[in-house]
Amino acid sequence: MATRKRTPNPALADLLDQARWTRTQLAQQVNRLGPQAGLQLTYDRTAVAHWIAGTPPKSEVRPLILEALSARLGRPVTHEEAGLQPAASVDGSPPVDTVEELINLGRADMDPSRRRLLTTTLFSAALAVPAFQQTSRAASDPASASKATTRIGVSQVRAVRSMTERIADILDEFGAGHARPMAAAFLVNTVGPWLRAQASESVKRDILAAASDLTYLTGWMAMYEKAHGLGQTYYTKALKLAGEADDHVTYCRTLRGMSLQASSLGHGRMALELADSAAEAAPSAGPRLVAFLRGQQAHAASMVGDRRQAHARLREAESALSKADSGKDAIGGYDETAYLFHVSHVLMEEGDHAGSIRTLKQSIRVQPAQERQGRVHAYAVLAERQLRCGHVDAACQSWLRFLDEYEHVSSVRGDDHFVGMRRSLAPYAQTRAVKDLAARAREVAASKG
Repeated sequence: MATRKRTPNPALADLLDQARWTRTQLAQQVNRLGPQAGLQLTYDRTAVAHWIAGTPPKSEVRPLILEALSARLGRPVTHEEAGLQPAASVDGSPPVDTVEELINLGRADMDPSRRRLLTTTLFSAALAVPAFQQTSRAASDPASASKATTRIGVSQVRAVRSMTERIADILDEFGAGHARPMAAAFLVNTVGPWLRAQASESVKRDILAAASDLTYLTGWMAMYEKAHGLGQTYYTKALKLAGEADDHVTYCRTLRGMSLQASSLGHGRMALELADSAAEAAPSAGPRLVAFLRGQQAHAASMVGDRRQAHARLREAESALSKADSGKDAIGGYDETAYLFHVSHVLMEEGDHAGSIRTLKQSIRVQPAQERQGRVHAYAVLAERQLRCGHVDAACQSWLRFLDEYEHVSSVRGDDHFVGMRRSLAPYAQTRAVKDLAARAREVAASKG
């Protein structure tokens, strides 16, 4: 009789090395945890040797292995990291564990070798968006919840909110290239364990909602860095967390971000559907968030040629913004700069190039000084539109302002604009303005290495 071929599990062996445990020690700790799951276990080093050699442990034992290693290493260990398959649910399908999915995603994003693969993930224009009422509760496994030894409270929720705001500030000033690795590391090393911790029902909902916002911001940064498949993956995790928090506003805010991504890739119909779905939160949202939602609806409507709806949504956005306080939101923030940027987009879609350029200049003039990454993009878009109208000298002036900001920012989208600038100005290489710009571009290229 042929023997079944086993696939060795070096990942589990590597975790043992990290834990500085012998196989006997792992077996003993799994045995100690057994009664918490209603199991009486008598494993020894031989059983662990079999697991490493490729014999999968019983499905009910796998969470105990992960718990033992997590406690020893002081961080969450997921099925994927340990080379184990999650146990199937009652219907035979793999269980959905949003926290584990998020930790796996963030850990891969932190690893330079794996990040390269993640950033090539394709954006799906036919994505099935998780419905709000269909999301599952995080850490819903009673055995997992019962093993949690850490307890969190409102201070941990405030910490996640505060860290999200600081990462957003770093993003604005220095670019996503610096901010996203910080966000991924914080998700994996701090937020993940807190999502697994014991908490009151209200704190559990609040930490899930805060984690959703941070995950959304991480997805937005991935999108900004043109890793669109990765950004979309973060967004779907943010949707699930918001659903598990029973937070419809946070859920819809994420849908709005997904609409922006779809519009940036030219998927007008998808962008409008997502923007309209996001706007369902408007009745329970504050005026600034209403403006945030309506502005994106306006842009998406203009992309599908619905001029009437586009301008109606712009009026609604302007009206809502006039009622908003002067506060700045790290997530879902919307101000006059963003509103005018949306007006400019709508005018451009309608073929009013002069109006689009004029409004975009207004948007830049009122932009807060610290939002350097936003200005990098805005000046590049302005220059591209000016050049399209044949205004070479004006475009060069805008490109010079772009270079002044781009020099200080780490941004893949900024890099792409830089390459596009050189390509689009090549036909005008002999003009004085372009020659002066080329000299400045060489300086900036040298300073960025």
